[in-house]
Amino acid sequence: MSERFFEDDVVMSVTRLTRTQLVQFIDTELVKPQRDGGRYVFHRIDIARLELLCDLSQDLDLDEAALGVVISLIDQLHAARDDLAKIAGALDALPPDVRASIDGALKQR
Repeated sequence: MSERFFEDDVVMSVTRLTRTQLVQFIDTELVKPQRDGGRYVFHRIDIARLELLCDLSQDLDLDEAALGVVISLIDQLHAARDDLAKIAGALDALPPDVRASIDGALKQR
């Protein structure tokens, strides 16, 4: 079961994050916490994303527009990596002769 964090927990945990920045990141949908009643609920992945956002905005001085572009590219990269892992799993499930045929075709390119 994943841990749940609320706004106060997040601001205390991500030391470089202010409450104002947290609200701004939520408003611009750079982080998308769940809602439980009237409260935001964050998970470890949200905290990691907020730490990355703080690094990018503070260390690299990226503005909101640039943050959106960089985070979008990172999300696309993660999705592509997940897709590639699924394809690799599907290939591993194929009979050895089919895998060898695919491997040979890929090496020709």
